[in-house]
Amino acid sequence: MTSFTINRWFPALCCILFIMGCATKQDLRRVQGELDQKITVTSKDIETLKGENESLRKSNKEAIDALRKSQAEINADMAELKDRIQQLTGKSDEQRKDLSSLSVRADHEVNDLKEKLERTSFKINFVENFLGVGKKDDLSEASEKTVKPANGPKKETQKGNTGKEAAYAAAYETFKEGKYEKARIEFQNFLKQYPKTEYSANAQFWIGECYYLDQKYEKAILEYEKVVKNYPDGNKVPYALLKQGLSFQKLGDKTSAKLILQQIIRDYPNTNQARVARATLLEIK
Repeated sequence: MTSFTINRWFPALCCILFIMGCATKQDLRRVQGELDQKITVTSKDIETLKGENESLRKSNKEAIDALRKSQAEINADMAELKDRIQQLTGKSDEQRKDLSSLSVRADHEVNDLKEKLERTSFKINFVENFLGVGKKDDLSEASEKTVKPANGPKKETQKGNTGKEAAYAAAYETFKEGKYEKARIEFQNFLKQYPKTEYSANAQFWIGECYYLDQKYEKAILEYEKVVKNYPDGNKVPYALLKQGLSFQKLGDKTSAKLILQQIIRDYPNTNQARVARATLLEIK
């Protein structure tokens, strides 16, 4: 090609190359812009995913921590429940032992009480026989049958007895049953209705005995004193004096007890009451 030809087409070629260069740069810019936009969107998506992953991780961690905490609390509750069950089991065993011990103790106490009642009954009978007081000294055997009839109603067996004998026998039977308060009231009612009979001194003496056996020694002393003052000629005076002395002994008043016991020995020297008084004086120091 000649130089003329080259020179002729060179400007056109340059123009074409220029145009092609401009188009390529625009395409590159456009492509670059699209790429940048996609990169930006992708970056945002990545950040969003990272945030979601972080949130999910935190949420999972919290859930796991909560589960661990809940499991730990359950384990603690189970341990506490086991301890409580063991405590209850121990208490149950202790209660069984206590109940067994109480049952044995109750049996012993019942047996002791029976023995005490038997001893008390024996002592009362012994004192009655030794001192000469009792049914043979108070009423005839027919009067005793008034209280405990063998056959038929009580009213039928009382037809042959006087009212005072029946009233006295009933009160004395109540006394022998150990119902001292009731017996005392019955004897007091008897004295109100029959103040001067052959049974009045005895009734007054048994009132004192009711208080004595209920361990109300001060009241017993006062009632025994009524026997001495109101019925000085009766056969119950030495008995009343002896029981006064014994009552003072029970109260710890040794001086008064000694004086009364010495009086019995002096005034009634050859009686059972005097023998008891001598033996009692030896016990008092």
